[in-house]
Amino acid sequence: MKKSVAILLSLTIIAAQAVAAVDKRPKTKALTDEQRIIHVLNRLGFGPRPGDIERVKAMGVEKYINQQLNPEKISDSVAENKVHDLTVLNMTTAELYEKYPQPGQLLRQLQARGKLPADLGEARENRVKRGANANASEMPKNDAMPAPSPENPLQNEKYRQLIQEYYRENGLQRPERIMVDLQASRILRAVYSERQLQEVMVDFWTNHFNVFAGKGADRWLLPAYDRDTIRPNAMSKFSTLLQATAQSPAMLFYLDNFQSVSPNANANANRRGPLQMLRPQPQQQQRRGINENYARELMELHTLGVDGGYTQKDVQEVARCFTGWTIFQPRGGAAAVNGMMGREIDPGRTPGTFVFTPRMHDDGEKMVLGHKIPAGGGMKDGLMVLDILAHHPSTAKFIATKLVRYFVSDNPPQVLVDRVAAAFTKSDGDIRETLKAIFFSNEFNSTEAYRAKIKRPFELVVSAIRTIGADTNGGPGTHQWIARMGEPLYGYQTPNGYSDAAESWVNAGGLLERMNFGLALANNRINGTNVSLSKSNGDQSKVMDEYLKQLLAGDISAATRATLLKQLQPSDSTTKVVGLILGTPEFQRQ
Repeated sequence: MKKSVAILLSLTIIAAQAVAAVDKRPKTKALTDEQRIIHVLNRLGFGPRPGDIERVKAMGVEKYINQQLNPEKISDSVAENKVHDLTVLNMTTAELYEKYPQPGQLLRQLQARGKLPADLGEARENRVKRGANANASEMPKNDAMPAPSPENPLQNEKYRQLIQEYYRENGLQRPERIMVDLQASRILRAVYSERQLQEVMVDFWTNHFNVFAGKGADRWLLPAYDRDTIRPNAMSKFSTLLQATAQSPAMLFYLDNFQSVSPNANANANRRGPLQMLRPQPQQQQRRGINENYARELMELHTLGVDGGYTQKDVQEVARCFTGWTIFQPRGGAAAVNGMMGREIDPGRTPGTFVFTPRMHDDGEKMVLGHKIPAGGGMKDGLMVLDILAHHPSTAKFIATKLVRYFVSDNPPQVLVDRVAAAFTKSDGDIRETLKAIFFSNEFNSTEAYRAKIKRPFELVVSAIRTIGADTNGGPGTHQWIARMGEPLYGYQTPNGYSDAAESWVNAGGLLERMNFGLALANNRINGTNVSLSKSNGDQSKVMDEYLKQLLAGDISAATRATLLKQLQPSDSTTKVVGLILGTPEFQRQ
């Protein structure tokens, strides 16, 4: 036990020193041919599988890069077969609301339909009344309806049994299953897909346009976000992707824009019709008005950047432009009722889908970043804003900086950022053309960029599974390790997403978890993931060198190799050798 702790601490120190030394490496002009192949497989994908280096060498690295830039031409049957049984991926949001209902909402629907036993139904009704009476005096008139008593009925054993019975009898599943399947799909595609750059860009844009699964209805909205918003547009025009995220119910819910209403909405309603269909349930109703959350993050995090030249007045005007961009039945109440009554969902009124509602919209004139938005534009107001932002010089600079930081180094060379921003602008924000400017640059293909990036936990788990040729179901066993190392998928609460800088991941606790993960993987201690390592003969030094060549192309420092050898005994298994290599600072970098 003490020896294990000693090696982990030794490697932690080496790792920290190695990361600090990355920017101090001697500068040379280019990588060797083999280094470039390894570099491309690590940056355009999640690392080489056994045989990948030889395959790319045979076809030529330039051809491989161009192939990855056009993923629609690559057959991906293995990955598709791996995710085939994850039914959540192919269900509409309304179907998810119906088949994976929220227990509390289901309880309310059961009560409304008289399905609760008399004693439970009366007890719950009295509890709600008590909560309403207790809160009534605290609420101003004409404001939000009081919430029910804070007592949680799901803490009542009888309620829990009733809900479990209903789930079982009606073939329903708990909503937690949605995120289990969605996370599994991300891992399986990253591990098995031949379209590696596509999966890397899905990871990049999912983080750039971050949505937190733990916020309200977003658990049910995220499968469509991955399937219909991010994936189809990960390699398209930035303006197309930007509009797709702006109209995504997951984003509208996460940043509260679905609740953003013109102050004149009540007057508009008197002229145009009632707002009843848009009102949330009484216990969820909130004070109506314009919400600036999405407008602010749209400019600060999605397009211009914090120093992109916008003002608080621009935030207010953009927020006005996006009033009325909302979600039809955002929490899916009608879908749950339809499921209970065996009714088909009306395709024209599908819960959990984007809708523009004119009577919620501020139709007055606006001024955004010096551009006049004429009065009476309706939904065009938001579309005009997206067009202005997608073509703004600050957006080109901001997106170029993030991409160069992601693919080249934590301190992106300004000359390359400028070149990539120019390619972004010239191509009208074409993501493929922008990436080309990076991948065929001298800066990308240099020793300064080689193994200069620290793998985030998701990247580390996927690359380790690929590198040692393991097989996985992408299930909770892998989710738990990714979370333990600090990057639970869809688990970042704030809109800025996970950091891409080494300093956010290189610390004693994080590195120890990474090293423990390597040992657990090699020793088949991760549920749902299996590896069969070949046995090597010879002394420990030769065995280690065989696996260093296989897993790291022999690219390891003398200090790390010496530290590893000190910890090995003649009787140690191959799995320990591989586990230790996966924990080295060299494997942590890409």
